Amino acid sequence: MTTNEELVVSLRNAARGLTSKHSLRDLQQTLAHIVAAAVQTVPQVDAGGVSLTEGGVVTSRHPTNDTVTELDQLQSTLRQGPCITALEDPPEDGIVVAMDLAGDDGQRWPDFAPAAVEAGYRSLMSTQLSTDGGVRAALNLYASGPHVFDADARLTAGLFGVQAAMLLYGSEQAVHLQRAVDTRDVIGQAKGILMERFALTSDGAFHTLVTSSQETNIKLVDVARWLHQQAEQRGRAGHAVRSAPREHVADL
Repeated sequence: MTTNEELVVSLRNAARGLTSKHSLRDLQQTLAHIVAAAVQTVPQVDAGGVSLTEGGVVTSRHPTNDTVTELDQLQSTLRQGPCITALEDPPEDGIVVAMDLAGDDGQRWPDFAPAAVEAGYRSLMSTQLSTDGGVRAALNLYASGPHVFDADARLTAGLFGVQAAMLLYGSEQAVHLQRAVDTRDVIGQAKGILMERFALTSDGAFHTLVTSSQETNIKLVDVARWLHQQAEQRGRAGHAVRSAPREHVADL
């Protein structure tokens, strides 16, 4: 079996394992599996991790060792390095390659390169995982030797990057969907409260919520949450009255 065939078989096996973990609730665990599979599959790679931008700060996720965490954090602090370039100014294919951080590539990232070399890594490949308008992330693969990332390595890393990007995108959509469901539920509960209390129809209750939102300049869902909270407080107060000793009821 040729090297290319071995890569394909390894990638297919990794993909089968990943797709069996289809729940988006297992996002972080699945990302960790993607990192581990990429490190095992891409030739000459010794370590890896994911860089994720949160609130303008780049954090290291699922590193295969502590050194990766330190180097990812250093790139974040310096705002310099292959993963920062992949996050902020990636090439068209989304893959940034440092073939030799002790050589010419060291001049591209002069503050970061010496630290990476001292830590034992001469090569680094960062693949952008970002989706348009979504999470900004990159898959980072470290190698101890120089000039180890050939065309096959770039292609394989790119495939893992696509898979991870799809996972992140799916997770984002799931979060948005859950928020929409939660909002619908809150508004539905508020409509039920108004319908019961004022003998309104469903449309009448919704119109009342919309009118209140417009008059108070408060979001519709926030008006619904306030109404629900008020109903819960009245319910607890009523329960307290019913539960109080008879001699104290008159004092409540």
